[in-house]
Formats: sequence, structure tokens, C-alpha cells
Amino acid sequence: MSDMSSQRITIRIPLSLGKRLKRQADVKGLPESEIVREAIESYLRQAAGQSAYELARQAGLIGRLKDAPRDLSTNPRHFKGFGEKQ
Repeated sequence: MSDMSSQRITIRIPLSLGKRLKRQADVKGLPESEIVREAIESYLRQAAGQSAYELARQAGLIGRLKDAPRDLSTNPRHFKGFGEKQ
């Protein structure tokens, strides 16, 4: 690791994932921590290039209005009175 300062974190992972991580580290000849750092870097790099809409969709925040009409955002009849003072 080239950065002189670092932060230690502790995570719990399923045994099967731990075994896969160890195998990959053995194959690459790297410490498990290096494999984990590379995976986190890759994930964060990918997430940084996504739009707010895409991130919200992946988080399951899009389309979560229960019992709403399917055409709520596109049918003009649902807009009647929208934005008007009550």
C-alpha cells in the first residue's frame, strides 16, 4: 500500500466468501487485504460514474409507491390541480 496513512476496518463475511477470497489471494500471490482493497476501489470507481437516478434505482428507491396507478407520472389526468394553491 503506497499511502502512508491507512484506516483499519473489520467486516464479517460468510465462510464461503472467505474461502473464495483465500483461493483468489493464493492464485494471485497477494494478501487477502490487497484483493479486498482492489474490489472496493473497483466498486467505488464504478459507482462514481453513475447518475443519481441509476444509484436510486439500484438501491430500490424507484417505483416504490404502493397501490399507485401505473401511469402516475405520464397520464395528464393525474396532474389536475398539481401545483395549484389549495
